[in-house]
Amino acid sequence: MKNDDDENTLMRVAEPIAEYIRTPRLYSYADIRTFTDDLHREIIDGIMHVFAAPLRIHSWLSFNIGVKIKNLVTRRKGKCEIYHAPFDVRLPKNGETADEDIYTVVQPDICVICDPNKLDDKGCIGAPDLIVEVLSPSTAKRDMNEKFSLYERSGVREYWVVFPGEKAVTVFLLQPDGKYDNGTTYQFEGKVPISIFNGFGIDLKEMFE
Repeated sequence: MKNDDDENTLMRVAEPIAEYIRTPRLYSYADIRTFTDDLHREIIDGIMHVFAAPLRIHSWLSFNIGVKIKNLVTRRKGKCEIYHAPFDVRLPKNGETADEDIYTVVQPDICVICDPNKLDDKGCIGAPDLIVEVLSPSTAKRDMNEKFSLYERSGVREYWVVFPGEKAVTVFLLQPDGKYDNGTTYQFEGKVPISIFNGFGIDLKEMFE
């Protein structure tokens, strides 16, 4: 991912102290469904990440943004569904549907799915239309790099990265060539437009207050 350091200083994140565990073997979705504890798990290309529950501000902000998006959909009488973590999003590489053949499953903070055919009792299979990730010290590097590349290659149309400390949001939009643009950062006042909703947006002040 390429960014202009002068134009987008918010894209620079410090190396975090990981709160997840990398394991040496490759895991499928069928494998992680066998765990019965309450830990949160994701797998990306078969590598399992086990991570702690987020900080309170992270949970509050994620919930608040989800409510704002839901209210916007309701006012517009839209058909999209909004979900927040923990919610499994399976991203097969080649259209696989069997649990044992899927090696990438994530739990975005918020995801918006407008195609009901992608929803089943387990969650979502295929790329959501919009994903929102709220940065935290333990996930910042992964959200800005590994997940950025994953969401891009999977065809997620719009990817939001929320910076709680700066009270800012950077929005990446998928381009016709299948790559994200350089991102647009929204900060302080004004609205963050939602591209998949034809530019209708969320007030930043209400989002963070």
